[in-house]
Amino acid sequence: MKVVKAIYNFLVGDMIILVGVIVAIVILALINTISVLAPLRVATGYLLIAVVIGVLTATLYREARGNR
Repeated sequence: MKVVKAIYNFLVGDMIILVGVIVAIVILALINTISVLAPLRVATGYLLIAVVIGVLTATLYREARGNR
């Protein structure tokens, strides 16, 4: 169990980052597989960048406030 936690802390470091990026990937996968959402495929790159910046900002804000 210590090995798994060490790998998690090395790769991600924070649960907010992990969950945020997973949600972003799921949303992008849905946009690419559902034909009704095909017009949104043009903006998938911008959406990914916006979500990742938002997640990192939320994590940084939480760290700056000092709440854990």
